[in-house]
Amino acid sequence: MSLLSPNLLWRAMLRILVADDVPMVRAGLKSLLETHEGWSVCGEAGDGQDAVQKALDLTPDVVLLDVSMPHLNGLQAAEIIKKYLPSATIYFVTQYHSLEMTRATAEVGARGCIAKVHIPTDLVPAIEAAIDFPPVELRPYDVNVT
Repeated sequence: MSLLSPNLLWRAMLRILVADDVPMVRAGLKSLLETHEGWSVCGEAGDGQDAVQKALDLTPDVVLLDVSMPHLNGLQAAEIIKKYLPSATIYFVTQYHSLEMTRATAEVGARGCIAKVHIPTDLVPAIEAAIDFPPVELRPYDVNVT
């Protein structure tokens, strides 16, 4: 039961797309995410092409992508998704986490990269942070030097 009155619950459901080529991983992610009040998995994809198509069709708020998927890998899928849905928050989940992987995911516009072993502890707080602290568009700083 929520402590807020129904009139204060104006925020829409957070819609999340989950893309991983392993059905059991998708099911686990969906189960974890949907325990959070106000979050809903609006779609699932088993490969990169399907992830792009479902992202364009469903326009989710958050897209979770496995880095290594058939047809299009997660990095390729993220580039396309960000091109057409620039406001979508993208997180990667990966079996093999490294500094190079983190850099590669950042270069395609992802908010973060989470090792699959850390999903139970890190995924929900990461998404909460993205909701509470959306990215800010940085603009060049104007300096008048006289």
